[in-house]
Amino acid sequence: MRILKITGGVLLALFALLALALALLSVFDWNRARPSIESRVSEATGRAFAINGDLSLAWVRPGGEAAGWRKWVPWPHLRAKDVGLGNPDWASTGREMARAQQIDVTVNPLALLQHHIMLSSLILTEPNLVLEQDAEEDRNNWTFKKSDTPSDWTVALEDLHILRGNVRFVDRKKKADATVRLDTVTDGNVKWEVAGRFNGEPISGGGTSGGLLGLQQKNARYPVDAMLKIGRTTIEVKGALTDPVHLSALDVNLKILGASMADLFAFSGLLLPDTPKFSTEGHLVGNLKKGSINLRYDHFKGRVGSSDIGGTLEFVQHSPRSLLRGDVESKLLNLKDLGALLGSDSAEEKKKRGNTTVQPADKALPIEKFKSDRWSKMDVDVHFAGHEIIRTTGLPIEKLSTQIKMDNAMLTLSPLDFGVARGTLHMDLTVNGRQDPAQGTLKLNARGLEISKLFPTVKSMQASLGQLNGAADLRATGNSPAALLGSANGELKALVSQGTVSKFILEAIGLNLGSVVVTKIFGDRPVKLNCMATDFDIKNGLMTAKSFIVDTEDASITVDGTIDLAKERLHLGIHPHSKGIRLISLRSPLHIEGTFKHPDVGVDKGMVALKGGGAIALGVFAAPAAALLALINPGQVEAAPCVALLEEARKPIKPPAKPAGNAPAKATRGEKH
Repeated sequence: MRILKITGGVLLALFALLALALALLSVFDWNRARPSIESRVSEATGRAFAINGDLSLAWVRPGGEAAGWRKWVPWPHLRAKDVGLGNPDWASTGREMARAQQIDVTVNPLALLQHHIMLSSLILTEPNLVLEQDAEEDRNNWTFKKSDTPSDWTVALEDLHILRGNVRFVDRKKKADATVRLDTVTDGNVKWEVAGRFNGEPISGGGTSGGLLGLQQKNARYPVDAMLKIGRTTIEVKGALTDPVHLSALDVNLKILGASMADLFAFSGLLLPDTPKFSTEGHLVGNLKKGSINLRYDHFKGRVGSSDIGGTLEFVQHSPRSLLRGDVESKLLNLKDLGALLGSDSAEEKKKRGNTTVQPADKALPIEKFKSDRWSKMDVDVHFAGHEIIRTTGLPIEKLSTQIKMDNAMLTLSPLDFGVARGTLHMDLTVNGRQDPAQGTLKLNARGLEISKLFPTVKSMQASLGQLNGAADLRATGNSPAALLGSANGELKALVSQGTVSKFILEAIGLNLGSVVVTKIFGDRPVKLNCMATDFDIKNGLMTAKSFIVDTEDASITVDGTIDLAKERLHLGIHPHSKGIRLISLRSPLHIEGTFKHPDVGVDKGMVALKGGGAIALGVFAAPAAALLALINPGQVEAAPCVALLEEARKPIKPPAKPAGNAPAKATRGEKH
């Protein structure tokens, strides 16, 4: 009994001493400890630290996890008011990195016995934090100096609440200056709003996410529900981060709405083309590990202009350039929506996608420059297919397919295939953006385009059996479609057999110039076309007609002259040669002058249409006939009139008889008239 009494007395004395110590600590003026605390924190962080308000201590009941005798041990609750932490000397955002109106922290005292500082609760009231990334050197203000001697103490935080907090992020290099307002709500999640600028674009938005400490958890789902507007682009995210402490996994539904896909480059680095207004929605999954990001936008769907779009895209981060790859398709593609790719959309549509380029009123070819300065930032390997085409009645394009590749600023669309009028239009296009100005090459082959399908709305064409074949090989230099065509070198050939020509056909496809020419020669009626063959030589954007002949049931027509792609001017002569009395009244050639937008067609009264013109036409046409014969498909029965014409052109011809009187002699082979 004596031992029990002694033991009980000792324990009672200890509890009394502990109670006395707690009472003394409670009434102690902790403001006297501020200089010591400030000095120690400043030494540890290498920054100025100050507690400008009161510092007080209270005792609270332990957290809910305490059990047994531990739940009887009170925990200290420390409150500090008006606390500030300084910025490094190089920071441009002011002297202070952080300031809080009040900090409340509760500490588990038993953990201190194991050199472990366990903060069971940390509440920051009206904190203001500035995070700054230096523009010139790889440094930031949230990295503190490391101690030369490692500490035996560890620190852990179990619960964090921020009340009416503001976090400002500044990165001069990325032209970012944005402020996030944070508030912990009753369920422990965080409600936030953001405003500012990122990459020069205004940014705003908000949302909710899991508690801030959830970002430290491994193999846990961290909920995110957010909406951001960056410039003219709106992004909605709903889902979760998995293993948020490493940002190693992402699993969210992603919606994007914007004026042009090209706008995504400013804040994401994704290399996408100019488009009309667009929207997409899909499942975004992947890894976000630093230096090895891999994201997949899986089975997304959406719209671009009035066209639908869908597919899967994958972003892979690696050196020296990241890669965007995948498959994209449009089940119903409106050709008008492709105008932004070439800059051929209207001024109003350009304004909607934020482009300030003004297309001159007298220019038909697009002058909008390629964004080739972006091409070296990322590689691309994407297959695109348009299965059904929405088009005007005069453009019988049925489908298209292409493989889009960007390799270190080298853009290729190869193959670029169109289904046209039951035939094929195959192109291989390359634009080398590694040089300024860019260099481009184009190889084109048109095969088996059915005449009757080229003009589906013209009844007179439905009985036609002929086909159009063509080829082009061009090389050019320039930073816009107009500049490329204006500097082009190469050749262009085309061959049409057994069709019909009429003013109505040409009006149906908007070729008003051709409509005027046909009306002046044939009147307003359909005329059977036996063969049409063209061969243009192109040098520095100047197209010169080596040969251009149209053979109909009424006449043979030759065309000579030039088309200036750089100046967009026409200088062509059209020479009809009658096969009978139906054209006897047309005795003068036609001329086509003016610009692409404002052509002028007139009668050249200074020249006389001479007899025997059909033979002269073949004489001029003879030299390139062999090259044009290659455009005729083997076994093509409908091409027989063209075969006969080309074979005839290759034969030697006799000069026409000298006309009576003082009329000039007919031109010989190779002369123009």
